[in-house]
Amino acid sequence: MSEKYKANLFGELYFITITVVDWVDLLTRPAYKEIIMESIKHCQLSKGLKVHAYVIMSNHWHAIVSSEDTKLEEIIRDLKKFTSKRLIEMIGQLNESRREWMLKKFEYAAKRVKKGVNYKVWQDGYHPIHLSSNEMIDQLLVYIHQNPVDEGYVYEPEHYVYSSAKDYAGLPGLIALQMLT
Repeated sequence: MSEKYKANLFGELYFITITVVDWVDLLTRPAYKEIIMESIKHCQLSKGLKVHAYVIMSNHWHAIVSSEDTKLEEIIRDLKKFTSKRLIEMIGQLNESRREWMLKKFEYAAKRVKKGVNYKVWQDGYHPIHLSSNEMIDQLLVYIHQNPVDEGYVYEPEHYVYSSAKDYAGLPGLIALQMLT
């Protein structure tokens, strides 16, 4: 793996993208998004994850994150492992019309990688991009917050529930953020 896509600088900001395998629109229900939010909160409290901005879309999510003490690679690995298991459980619990199709898709993805898991929800990696300038930070902050607008979910970024745009608009958000100035 190239050094270009490693988050190896403690305390530095990274833009990350975590994507559902084959871009399956799994994250369409609030219950699924809440699993991700729950895991982010846990990682903030117990692993030192600092979240500066985020958005959860239907088949991926973006964030600007950092960590002072724990490698981001380890935090993201644990977050993906936990959310993968919980998402599979939730698919089984909800009245999910796509249950059979999604489980087969995730099962097939797991068989392709042979890691000894029954289901694979997330694509490998998280494509960390080191944000080394204020220009990059500003550009990606706008990109994150515009994502739901560009997809036609909302007219204003701060109206999308699963985004930090409301925090930046002075409204209460869903998780504690380390705001970027």
